[in-house]
Amino acid sequence: MAAPPRKPRTQKRAAPAAETARSQAAAPRKRDKSQPAPVEKPLPEWIAPCIPSDARQPASGAGWLHEIKWDGYRVGCYLKDGRATIRNRRGDDWTARFPAIAFALASLAVHNAVIDGEVVVLDSSGISQFGLLDEDLGWGKGKAARDAILIAFDLLFLDGNDLRTWTCEGRRGALTAILPATSDRIRMSEEITGDFHRIWRSACSSGLEGIISKRREAPYKSGRNRTWVKTKCSQSDTFVVVGYMLSPGTRRLGGLALAEERDGHLVPIDCAISGLSLAAAALKRRLDPLIMEKPAVTGLKTSAVIWTRPEVRVEIEHRGKTRGGSLRAPVFKGVRADG
Repeated sequence: MAAPPRKPRTQKRAAPAAETARSQAAAPRKRDKSQPAPVEKPLPEWIAPCIPSDARQPASGAGWLHEIKWDGYRVGCYLKDGRATIRNRRGDDWTARFPAIAFALASLAVHNAVIDGEVVVLDSSGISQFGLLDEDLGWGKGKAARDAILIAFDLLFLDGNDLRTWTCEGRRGALTAILPATSDRIRMSEEITGDFHRIWRSACSSGLEGIISKRREAPYKSGRNRTWVKTKCSQSDTFVVVGYMLSPGTRRLGGLALAEERDGHLVPIDCAISGLSLAAAALKRRLDPLIMEKPAVTGLKTSAVIWTRPEVRVEIEHRGKTRGGSLRAPVFKGVRADG
């Protein structure tokens, strides 16, 4: 499978006929601002995202559709009367971080809508890289991104209509109808067709993070459930920084002491991280004000740790855990600003 296309293309498969008719009625391509909006229900202030579960077995068969697993920040985009608000997965307002995307969203020909998607930065091969997005945002400083784009993959609300009871396939059809044919800032997450095993092997060989599979006939449900499942090429998880180590003979940050959140408690992960070189200086500046005398967790075997308050979360790619609880081949991907 080739890398994701640099330019979006028109969705080939149409939604079921009945829902296509509904989407066309609910989503006019041109809006007459002199006419009142056909509002039936108020725009929700916040809809918690649907969270995919880890796949227990391959999600193959005609009942599933497959998309690329994008590596970025999950967002909900709230459009109302020509203005757009972008919220992260916890509901925080991040519009100021992605002004170019917000501007593009505000130009869509809708009265109001809620779009579910992922903000990403693509590398030269068209692969989303969390580290590039972290860099675009100033290594955790939350500056306005310049290169970020929105990959849209679901439509939850449109012009007074709550679409969460629609099928996944029907919502995709309605979303395709309101998105521009071409845009520098908004792209549709395309369905990948074919045998699942071939799709997944091609995704991994192309350097993608994995595949998201969705039940075609399922409604949208907030929270973690099994109507969406993820099959990852490698594991990537969020951990809490509880300290750091210096490179031998220097004052440069050379590794991180990590902990994992389980049932409201921190469990130590004995770990030194590779992949820190580009972000090391900025990350150390962020951690230094958090230095404390005693560790926030006990049981870490790492020596020469400078302990910090557990307030910074990072994304770490790894190949599972050892029997002792350490991560195999951990690689730092970036600072998580969304908790």
